[in-house]
Amino acid sequence: MHRTYSMRNSRAPTAQQLATPPPPPSSTKSGRFFGKGSLGEFFRRTTAGSFGPDLARKLAQLVKMEKNVMRSIELVSRERREVAKQLSLWGEECDDDVSDITDKLGVLVYEVGELEDQFIDRYDQYRVTMKSIRNIEASVQPSRDRKQKITDQIAQLKYKDPNSPKIVVLEQELVRAEAESLVAEAQLSNITREKLKAAFAYQFDALREHSEKLAMIANYGLSLLDLIDDQAVTPGETRPAYDGYEASKQIIIDCENALANWTFENAAVKPSLSIRRAQREGGFELEDEPLQGEGTEEWGEQEKITEPTAAWGEQPKAGEPAEASEAPVEDKPAAPAMAA
Repeated sequence: MHRTYSMRNSRAPTAQQLATPPPPPSSTKSGRFFGKGSLGEFFRRTTAGSFGPDLARKLAQLVKMEKNVMRSIELVSRERREVAKQLSLWGEECDDDVSDITDKLGVLVYEVGELEDQFIDRYDQYRVTMKSIRNIEASVQPSRDRKQKITDQIAQLKYKDPNSPKIVVLEQELVRAEAESLVAEAQLSNITREKLKAAFAYQFDALREHSEKLAMIANYGLSLLDLIDDQAVTPGETRPAYDGYEASKQIIIDCENALANWTFENAAVKPSLSIRRAQREGGFELEDEPLQGEGTEEWGEQEKITEPTAAWGEQPKAGEPAEASEAPVEDKPAAPAMAA
C-alpha cells in the first residue's frame, strides 16, 4: 500500500479510516469568503512575507502563521470552557443521573479547555525559537547583498574600462566581503540546525503532554458514561434510583490525581521504531527491520505494562523440566559484499 512520507504527496487512508469511513465534512468548513481562515488571518498570512529581507520572508510567514494557530487555539480554549458551563446548566434540570453526570462531564470538558490554554504557552516556546532563526537569516542577507553588489560593480567596470584602477580596489573589497559572508553563512548553518531541533523538541514535548492528558480525560469520561442507566423503560415505569454520586465524584478525583502526577517518564505511549540504529566503529549501521526481541529496551514495552503480574517470580513445579537454555548459534559465513 502506498504510504505518504512527504507533504508533497497525497495522504494514504489510515487503518481506522478503512475500517470506519469518516463522517462527511462539517458544515462550518464551507461558505467562507476568505478561505478557511478569518479575515485577519488572511491578511496577516499574505502580508507577512511581503516585507523584510528575501532570505527571511518564508520563515517570517511561517512564524506569522504559527501566531494565527495560537490565536485559534486560544479561541478554542475559551469557547470550550464556556461549553462546559453550558453543559452543566442544561443538565441541572434533568433527571438525577443525567444531572450528576453532565455536571461531572462539564468538569472534564472545562479541564480540556485549561489544558489547551496551557498548551498555548508551551507552543509559544517553539514559535519564539523559530523566530530566532528568522532573525539570523535577516542578519545574513546584508552580507550577501554587499557581496553581490561588489561582484556586479567589478563586472561592469571590466566591461566598460578593463584597465580601471578601481577594479583592484573592488577585488580587495570582494575578498573581505566573501570572508564576512563565509562567517555569516557558517553561523547561519549552525544556528539553524541547533534552533530547529530545539524548536520542534518544544513542540513535540508539548504535544505529547497535551495528547496524553487528553487521552486520560477521555478514558475517565467514558467511565462516567457507564454510570448512566440507558435501559429503555415503558410508559409508566419508574427508573431505579440513581446512586452513583460517590462513584462519579471518585472518578473526577482519580482523573485530577492522574493529571497532576503525569510526567514524561511514565508516559503511556512509546514510539516503536522499525529501524535499529547501532553504533559501530567507523560510523552507524542501519537495518531495515529490528531483530527478534530487540527494539524495546530503550523505549519500553507497552505489552509488559498491561500484563498481569500474578505469574511473576513463579518457580517451575515439581516434576516439570526447567526451561531449556538457548542453544549456541553457529557462526555463519558472511554474505559477499554487494557490488557497487
